[in-house]
Amino acid sequence: MNIHEYQAKAVLGGFGVPVPKGKAAFTVDEAVAAAKELPGPVWVVKAQIHAGGRGKGGGVKVAKSPAEVKTHASSILGMQLKTHQTGPEGQKVRRLLVEEGADIRKELYVGLVIDRGSQRAVLMASSEGGMDIEEVAAKTPEKIHKVVIDPVSGLAAADADDVARKIGVPEASVPQARAILQALYKAFDDTDASLAEINPMILTGDGKVVALDAKIDFDNNALFRHPDIVALRDLDEEDPAEVEASKHDLNYIQLDGDIGCLVNGAGLAMASMDIIKLYGGQPANFLDVGGSATAEKVTEAFKIMLRNPQLKAILVNIFGGIMKCDVIAQGVVAAARQVSLGVPLVVRLEGTNVELGKKILAESGLPIISGNNMADAAQKVVAAAKGKN
Repeated sequence: MNIHEYQAKAVLGGFGVPVPKGKAAFTVDEAVAAAKELPGPVWVVKAQIHAGGRGKGGGVKVAKSPAEVKTHASSILGMQLKTHQTGPEGQKVRRLLVEEGADIRKELYVGLVIDRGSQRAVLMASSEGGMDIEEVAAKTPEKIHKVVIDPVSGLAAADADDVARKIGVPEASVPQARAILQALYKAFDDTDASLAEINPMILTGDGKVVALDAKIDFDNNALFRHPDIVALRDLDEEDPAEVEASKHDLNYIQLDGDIGCLVNGAGLAMASMDIIKLYGGQPANFLDVGGSATAEKVTEAFKIMLRNPQLKAILVNIFGGIMKCDVIAQGVVAAARQVSLGVPLVVRLEGTNVELGKKILAESGLPIISGNNMADAAQKVVAAAKGKN
């Protein structure tokens, strides 16, 4: 789950990370009122969307008077902001952050992620703040410094100090940087985050270290422990189909292709998408119904897939373990009848009660195309999507 910059700063501020004074605004009048309450004489008006690159897209403006704040807020609120992370369609701006200006002497990068290799949190830091860390990694990897953190002892002061010095923090400011890095790790660990990033972390003219921007992503599987974080969720920033899917405990991500995929298990879902592409097709979605799919869940899954106007065919690829093939078959038949399926449907079943499942499909009277194995099913659904069946 993602949250907005102003929310991330509030979370980090609660752990002792220094952030600029700012206020969220949902209207132009609120933006002007915020500016009048905040220290001047310079303010920054920032679009709040779940994407980076806002400044390049025109979503971050500097104002030198409340009148300029009003002008910038009027132009940014409601705009369809396009960045390298939103895609060509952009994202509508519904919220702003109005913030006090900062005296920026140097921009740095710090972030925490989970490293699957070491199975630990890793602190990454660079002197190249304000840039995409991926770009820094590609062009100047020697400028990225990493610390693998012991989950028992946490981020050691010596490690924090060493990283701070390596990215150019002056000696007098190292204690402040250490406190920020350790607070960032505590926030990351305590909130079950999957990413916590300050980009840029700045050095001000008077030597202070401040988090000028912040981004936090949270592990969805741990949200049950954090109702306060769940309350920060902004559904306007999420795909409506994905929001609807989450209500039915379905893992759904819409893609750019035209072949819908309904699969049980994330690994099998990835393999299904790969084999569709291998045979020349393009998956329209990732959809994992999980190991406890019911007829109702399968029906909702079909409804969600069919909302995509690009959909030309559907592949159901099920390995019956905990979830038996006959139960899935009953769900597929019920769903196909309820939604009046208008695109070709290819079904491949394997595992527990597979023969009974195939019998249910065969006797349904529906024009279901049976796949003998994954390769056969993939070839058939690609052909169906291309109108060759």
